[in-house]
Amino acid sequence: MKLTFLGTGTSMGVPVIACNCTVCQSTDWHDKHLRTSALIETDAGENILVDIGPDFREQMLREKVNHLEGILITHAHRDHVGGLDDIRSFNYVQNRKMDLYCNREARITIERDYHYIFDYHQFPGLPEAEIHELSGDESFVVGSVTVTPVKAMHKDLPVLGYRIGELGYITDANHIDPCELDKLNGVKVLVINALRKRKHFSHYCLPEALEVIERVRPERAYLTHLSHEMGLYAEVSKELPEQVWLAYDGLKVEIKD
Repeated sequence: MKLTFLGTGTSMGVPVIACNCTVCQSTDWHDKHLRTSALIETDAGENILVDIGPDFREQMLREKVNHLEGILITHAHRDHVGGLDDIRSFNYVQNRKMDLYCNREARITIERDYHYIFDYHQFPGLPEAEIHELSGDESFVVGSVTVTPVKAMHKDLPVLGYRIGELGYITDANHIDPCELDKLNGVKVLVINALRKRKHFSHYCLPEALEVIERVRPERAYLTHLSHEMGLYAEVSKELPEQVWLAYDGLKVEIKD
């Protein structure tokens, strides 16, 4: 299995519009972050997307993705679902609706904000999708792989992380119950959000993310959903524990059983 970080930035991305801070003005491409999303490629040649933010079109073109088996949605904030209209291209190519997997809270928001996808219509060219609502308690299958939801909280919003084989993926969380963390036991690779170094009201900060990593004990861990407040890639990387890295756009990680 291969994981590609399509985007690794927070809701405003990095650089932030009109910001003159050192990170936003950096010429190091490691400091350029589109909105957070990831692509999982299975041994069977299947593509599974995690989140579909407003940079979806650019990300798909950059990685030359020509098919998607389904989209795992962590939650329905706009930086994680703002690219839904652009599933139209995959509808055309694959000649089917796009399968979306999410919890109840995300389903309600998506059906409200993108009602034109789900309303009865005969207007050609609109996106087509089918939502599969997840309780968060049971595993399910996308393509040929089993996916296990991991329930977490994003302040007071229930969100989902996902475990696929030896990969655990958590973003936009600031609390996970111990029983849910247990679902990640044994993963070789853990991806977790770390917004910045100081505490935040709805995201893990760097010290909190490192605590989760220490609890799960993966072989490798990658920090995503980074804001410009985290600092420069070159400097922060030197401060991290062994086998923990800042993720960056385009990074590819091989995950072997």
